[in-house]
Amino acid sequence: MKLREKIIEDLNKNPERAFSIEELSIELHLNKAKDFKSFVKTVASLEGEGLLQFTDEGKIRLAGAPIKEKTKALINGIFHAHANGFGFVTIDAEEDDVFIPKGKTKLALDGDEVEIELTKNSNPLKAQSAEGQVSQILQRHIHQVVGLFTAFGKKEANESGALGYITSRNKKLPFRILVSSDGLKPEDKSVIRVEIKHYPTKKYPETMVGLATEIIGKDSDTGIDVLEILASMDIRSEFPKDVIDQANAIPPEVKASDAIGRVDYRDEITFTIDGADAKDLDDAVHAKRLENGNFELGVHIADVSHYVTEGSPLDREAYERGTSVYVTDRVVPMLPERLSNGICSLNPRLNRLTQSCVMEITPDGRVVNYQISQSIIKTKERMTYDDVNLMIAGDPEALKKYDDIAESVSVMTELHAILEKMRQRRGAINFDTVEAKIIVNDKGLPIEIRKRQRGVAERMIESFMLAANETIATDFEKRQLPFIYRIHEHPKEERLQRFIDFASTFGIKVSGTANHMTQEALQEFLKKAKGTPGEVVLSTMLLRSMQQARYSETNAGHFGLAANNYTHFTSPIRRYPDLLVHRLIRVMDHPTEKEIDKWDERIPEMAQHTSNRERRAVDAEREVEKMKKAEFMERHVGEEFDGIIASVTRFGMFVELQNTVEGLVHISTIKNDFMTYQERSLSLVGERSGKVFRIGQPIKIKVTRADKMTGDIDFEYLPSDFDLVEKVSKGNKKGRSKRKGQWKDKGQTSDRKNQQKQGSQKNKRHEHSTSKERSQSSDYLVSSRKNKNKNGSKAAHPYTIRSRDSAPKLDGGKKNANQSPKNRKKRS
Repeated sequence: MKLREKIIEDLNKNPERAFSIEELSIELHLNKAKDFKSFVKTVASLEGEGLLQFTDEGKIRLAGAPIKEKTKALINGIFHAHANGFGFVTIDAEEDDVFIPKGKTKLALDGDEVEIELTKNSNPLKAQSAEGQVSQILQRHIHQVVGLFTAFGKKEANESGALGYITSRNKKLPFRILVSSDGLKPEDKSVIRVEIKHYPTKKYPETMVGLATEIIGKDSDTGIDVLEILASMDIRSEFPKDVIDQANAIPPEVKASDAIGRVDYRDEITFTIDGADAKDLDDAVHAKRLENGNFELGVHIADVSHYVTEGSPLDREAYERGTSVYVTDRVVPMLPERLSNGICSLNPRLNRLTQSCVMEITPDGRVVNYQISQSIIKTKERMTYDDVNLMIAGDPEALKKYDDIAESVSVMTELHAILEKMRQRRGAINFDTVEAKIIVNDKGLPIEIRKRQRGVAERMIESFMLAANETIATDFEKRQLPFIYRIHEHPKEERLQRFIDFASTFGIKVSGTANHMTQEALQEFLKKAKGTPGEVVLSTMLLRSMQQARYSETNAGHFGLAANNYTHFTSPIRRYPDLLVHRLIRVMDHPTEKEIDKWDERIPEMAQHTSNRERRAVDAEREVEKMKKAEFMERHVGEEFDGIIASVTRFGMFVELQNTVEGLVHISTIKNDFMTYQERSLSLVGERSGKVFRIGQPIKIKVTRADKMTGDIDFEYLPSDFDLVEKVSKGNKKGRSKRKGQWKDKGQTSDRKNQQKQGSQKNKRHEHSTSKERSQSSDYLVSSRKNKNKNGSKAAHPYTIRSRDSAPKLDGGKKNANQSPKNRKKRS
């Protein structure tokens, strides 16, 4: 009996039952790989002929088989809008999104909770996602909008009954929002906050109405562009009066009574190491060799919890903010400056209250003993990364100037190397990510963009902070007490599989499988990729395949760091979870049952809230950076640059310049050719020219458009020696790559097809995860590593674009400056 007949016969035995692919294959005793492959093809063929059908759950049944009557499947979820009018609904974080076509959204806005009706089932065999339509909007997500106000003239104001309208930077709110006369009366070209009173309706599908509740400033004010983005995300710079009053009431100096009962480390050679412009110095270190051959490392962190008491106005405001927000030209602090730059800052030669984690570490990097305590310190020096890097490099002047700490720096350098090797041995993944440093002038205009670089001093402080964070988390885990952990879960199989397929196009194999992947295997892969044309892209793509790190009351370990226990202890001035850890250290010294129950109940909600606040901060940082990069490139329209292809899509490719600026080369700008998108190799191929564009490949471009309002930057492809031409032999049609210059294509086509519909799943909305944390650049956060100074203090990359006059120019290069691809899409 043929396989197709067996399938139909088996389904006929159970006409009312639907089978999953796996269930039916087991039913038919198809256990071998080759049998299963044939089975899947046969099922697909039968479905195409209309003999089988897939249920809403993706299971197989006979087409037209009797089923029990059931009501329409109505499901609740969160709507994610797209600027082009369609959207997706997330039902469950672990499941694929449901696609909602344009015209079927019932005017839902981004973030709304909606009820949807499924109209088309998912089809796993054809990699098609489910489709649906919104049946009703259950709860609105957007209640306030910030934007630029444009006043109406008298005639239009009389006809509309509105003062004017605001334009939002949010691409998912592409229509005008009318401002009624009931609220504040803003001047023309003011940036204002509007409270929404009327949402789009069937009669007025592109109109919202609100009243002005806050005038943020004029569009001509210095820094108003950044302030607008922050305000749109409800990130406030000003502190409430009761918070300021409490901060002002705190004495500026440590009282003698505060030192009672604390471990005194004032005789240790303790000092801070930070960026040159940093003012909130929340960590200090000491290190020395012990007589038994081990090292002593002391990490001393400002005891913010001593001043920010539980439930006080300062505590409530800090919790609401969740984190300090670092953008291009300013910091929005979690705590008032009187604390962050004053009594809580470990300024040199002043008594300061701290919480200390002092560890005994063996020459192979193991912590064999530790003491966690309330303490008091007095730092000897306020060191910068630059000065310490000079000392490590053996600079005579630096060593002479800081002779009193030279021996300590030498011991620290040795200990850092030991800790770094220890993390490598256990499998910690070191992503060599690149960050931009945007320099602005006193008017807030970007004048230079360069790459940040980390020296030994920066990595050394990171090593010490990581050691303290692990030790604190290990202590609480051993004692089985309520705690807030920083967790980074194992990557999801489907994301890892996509990365494995992607890496294969570069000819680099990843050891292991998607369902069994170790940190050591990924670490080894990054070593293989180092020095290859695709090194940066592969590192970035691997980082994107990771899950986001988050806070949790449950310890799930930290995959990226290969750490069983991890938390955030070292930055209580700028992160609320660290402040909470300090509070728990104090109250859990000898906890009561009542105290344990209290924190068991409270920590889960606090972990979720602070994770959300962290993501909000990252979104703000990303939006400001995108805006400032576009503003910078507005002055370079018409100029030519070399770049690297960062990603390839059906509509074009995103190219990254050496200063980290990224723009879109739309396929319409590639003249006299027809580009075909090769999904398996993630490449564009010219049918006429044979030119191939792959990720990681060098390319020459011209800047044609930069839009500060949207953050969009458009490039035009320019023919150059970088071009890769693929010739196909007529005999066997087997491709071979030919490079005009020196770059050689090492890619291989992946045999595994992309199993997700392009753009249909939430991973298509997944955003970059970079590491900007002060003490955890390896802690694969949703945020990047932070220097605590506004503009950073790291050395510039040799390649910078400083001004229009110093950059390369192209004669007559502005003729395409205002041309914009109509169907620009955001790269995931």
